[in-house]
Amino acid sequence: MDPKWSVLPFKVMAEFPKFDLKYLKEAFKEPINFWGLAGFAVAAAYVQDVTPLVAALAAETLYLATVPASSLYRRLVDRREKQRLLKLRDQQREAIIKGFDPREREAVEYLRWMKNQIYSNYKKFTGAKEIPHNIQSLDQRWEDFVDLLDVYRRRKHHLRSINRQAVQNQLVQAERSVEISKDDREKRIQQANVEILKRRVAAFNDIERSVKLVEGQLQSIENFFGLVNDQVVTLPTPERVSSLDFEQLSDSIAMTRQMLEETSDTFAALDSHNRDIGNYELLLSNSSSSK
Repeated sequence: MDPKWSVLPFKVMAEFPKFDLKYLKEAFKEPINFWGLAGFAVAAAYVQDVTPLVAALAAETLYLATVPASSLYRRLVDRREKQRLLKLRDQQREAIIKGFDPREREAVEYLRWMKNQIYSNYKKFTGAKEIPHNIQSLDQRWEDFVDLLDVYRRRKHHLRSINRQAVQNQLVQAERSVEISKDDREKRIQQANVEILKRRVAAFNDIERSVKLVEGQLQSIENFFGLVNDQVVTLPTPERVSSLDFEQLSDSIAMTRQMLEETSDTFAALDSHNRDIGNYELLLSNSSSSK
């Protein structure tokens, strides 16, 4: 065997720049690569010689050095990954919808039906072959509706699981206990409980405000779909439909999402407050036992 074949792979690798491991893995898993290696293996078995295997090593090295570094191949891989993530997101969203109660699923499906009706009516009444980009944005608005509805229902259920009046009654009792404390130690313990309960009430109020805001946002999305549908059916010209303020709804949803992110720690805070209350009760019990 010619010695130059044994060093060719290393020379080839040295001549090409470093490449991302992600693209290297994807190139290695390509069917064309698998069947190419299989072909060399069959040839080696047929001729009973290792030369095809050495050639396979050289070809594989050249393939892995050039293909993953190609900008065209990288765009292909990125496009595949984007499509995979979109498909996964769609599957996850459909799974979320299945977990909704019948009334919530009905709202989601009705909005999906209306979206498709808008697309159909637009082509029908305007004679256009393509749906303009601003109207196609209803796809994203429908997804926003599902995501926000999921947040709304979880926060609403959480509010229902909390007896707000009971917490407020505990706060009143705790404040009274501070006033009648017999010594500084007992007063500090009772005051700690007061602060915990105040934070819990404040967290409850934050969740309540976010629920009302999301509820209003859901209604605005539904109303906007109805507005677009009315415009398409009654005044079916591309100019009039395009004059609708799609960006205003988009900005409103973005602000709602930002607010939800800002209050996302509230649930964790409530759990922390519950643990603090448990620690307080234990501390109070130990204090009483030591007297």
